[in-house]
Amino acid sequence: MPSDEASVPRLSAQAGLSCPGSAERHGVPHRVRDTREEIAITSAIGVTSGMAQDPQTPPALFDRALLHARQRRAQAQGAVSFLLDRVAEDMSDRLAAVMREFHTAADLWTPGEGLAVLRARLPSIRRIELDTSGAEKLPFAPESLDLVLSALALQFVNDLPGVLAQIRRALKPDGLLLAAMIGGDSLTELRQAFAAAEAECEGGVSPRVAPFADLRDVGALLQRAGFALPVTDVDRVVVRYANAFALMQDIRRMGAANVLIERRRTPSRRSTLLRMAEVYAERFADADGRIRATFDIIWLSGWAPHASQQQPLKPGSAKASLAEAVKKAGKE
Repeated sequence: MPSDEASVPRLSAQAGLSCPGSAERHGVPHRVRDTREEIAITSAIGVTSGMAQDPQTPPALFDRALLHARQRRAQAQGAVSFLLDRVAEDMSDRLAAVMREFHTAADLWTPGEGLAVLRARLPSIRRIELDTSGAEKLPFAPESLDLVLSALALQFVNDLPGVLAQIRRALKPDGLLLAAMIGGDSLTELRQAFAAAEAECEGGVSPRVAPFADLRDVGALLQRAGFALPVTDVDRVVVRYANAFALMQDIRRMGAANVLIERRRTPSRRSTLLRMAEVYAERFADADGRIRATFDIIWLSGWAPHASQQQPLKPGSAKASLAEAVKKAGKE
C-alpha cells in the first residue's frame, strides 16, 4: 500500500512535528465540508524510469491493476462522485446537441456507476469496466460501434495513442468518440506544495502528481489516430477545501490516489506532510482560510471519417483573392 494511503489518517490535530531547522508547526485543522465542495482527482502522466525502453513499446507509467483495486475499494466504502457527476451531466448535454441516433454505444472504463444518466437515451450502451489486470486491449470488433463514451478514465492510460487508435478502428464510418479526462494544470497547487515540502524536509522530490496531457497534445493525438473533425476544449474548475488533507481524503475516496509505477513505496514523513499542508495554505488559501484546488477537464471528440462529412478545400481551389478583397474593403 502506498505511503499516502497509510499515513494521512493518522495525523492528529495536535501534531507539532516540524522539518529540521524550521519553526514549530501547528497541527492539522479539522475538516469542514460545505455544499460548494467538489472532488479533485490526482493522477500522473509522463514519469518514466531510467531503464532503456523498447521504442515499439510505450512506457508503463501507471499500475492499472492497483487502480482497479482502489476503485473497487472506493465503491465499497462510498465513493466521492462530485466530479464524475459534473462530467456525466455535461456529457448528456453535449450528446443532446448531436442530431442523430446512436444504436450501438460503449462506455469505456468510466469509474463508479458509469454514465447512468445516459442510460435512458442509450438503453443498450455496453459498459466496459477496468479489469483486474488493467489491460488496455479493447474488446471491440472493427466498425462495430456508433458511439464510444469515456468519463475520467483516459488520464490513467499508459498507451493513449494506442487506445485512441483502437477506438477509431471500432467505430463505424461517421461514428463518434466523446470523452472527458483530467489534464492541463490540474492540481498544480498540490504538486507545488509537495515539491516545496519535500525539497525542504527531505532534500529531494518524489513523483506524487506528475504532469498531465495538455489540450494541444490531446488534439494532436486525435489527428494521429485518424479521427475527422477533431475538437478539444477545457472546463476549468476551482474547488475549495478546509485543508490539503481534506483534498487528499477525497482523492482516496475516488480510488484515484497515486498509482504511478515509480511512486514512493515508503511511508511519507509526518513532518513532510505537515509542511506540505502549511505551504499549500500559505500559497493557495482564500481570505477565509479555505484552500483552492484547480483542475482542468479536457473534453475531446472526433468522428470516424465518412464521405458525408465536411471536407477542407484543396490548396489553390479558392475562387476569390484575399488580397483583392482587402484592397476593395480599403477603398470603401
